Amino acid sequence: MARVTIMIPTQRRPDGLAVAARSVFGQVGVDPATLELVIVDNDQVPSARPVAEDLAKNAPFPLIYVHEPKAGVANARNAGMAKASGDLIAFLDDDEEAPAGWLAALLAAQDRFDADVVFGPVKARAPAQIVEHRDYLERFFSREGPAEAGILDRHYGCGDSLIRRAALPDPVSPFAAERNHIGGEDDMLFGHMGAAGARFAWEPAAWVWEDPVPSRLSLSYTIARAFAYGQGPSSHCAAATPPDRLGVARWMAIGVVQATLFGAMAGFKWLTRAKDRAEWLDRAARGLGKTFWWGPFKIQFYGRTA
Repeated sequence: MARVTIMIPTQRRPDGLAVAARSVFGQVGVDPATLELVIVDNDQVPSARPVAEDLAKNAPFPLIYVHEPKAGVANARNAGMAKASGDLIAFLDDDEEAPAGWLAALLAAQDRFDADVVFGPVKARAPAQIVEHRDYLERFFSREGPAEAGILDRHYGCGDSLIRRAALPDPVSPFAAERNHIGGEDDMLFGHMGAAGARFAWEPAAWVWEDPVPSRLSLSYTIARAFAYGQGPSSHCAAATPPDRLGVARWMAIGVVQATLFGAMAGFKWLTRAKDRAEWLDRAARGLGKTFWWGPFKIQFYGRTA
């Protein structure tokens, strides 16, 4: 029977880490003897160690604490991979909570579709005090996909995923360190895997809750993040070997059109105080990101531990 590592990277979120880890302890339909939990603390000081030590007291399977002081989510995930013993690696973020059947659903889909990576839905929940733009904010932090389980022709992010280790281009350090400060290291990895013929699958039953930190539940954060997401296609083409200059030009042209059209619509929606005005601003920001994707326009969301 395959051994499974569940990995939770964390940075200064002790309460969220505790919720995520305890949800992992409550998984059903999976033999605990095949499981281990790896917690990766990506803080300069080992701030998550006391939480991990407390959690380990009641863990139904081995809990491995890893301290990675070098800033960056790619560094954190690679440090966890170096200590993980699993043939399959399940990723859960430290602001997520997994229902009891989450892991069993991922494993069943992996076996059913012989998948190299399985993704599941993410359902964001905002605190009750968030009223303005609530629907938009919850959708922004959620992940939606097909209604039925099946093979995918695309990939999603790393949170709420199950990866077959043997399918990774590098089984120990698969995440690109150059993405530590801007994110997208998982998109880059899955893009390379897809180009190499990896098999992606979707399982709607393998869903998790996400509780975004309150400081992120604002348009100032989400629109900046939308801009950064928009930069992805252009920057991926630029980072290809050799660089895909035609691809960069195509995405930049698409971005100009999107920023112009969606921006005009966002302005109209804002003047009329339409309920969906934030959605259009988000789309315009993503278009703008495709056009302004290089050096000085990069926004740093990750890679800070101080």
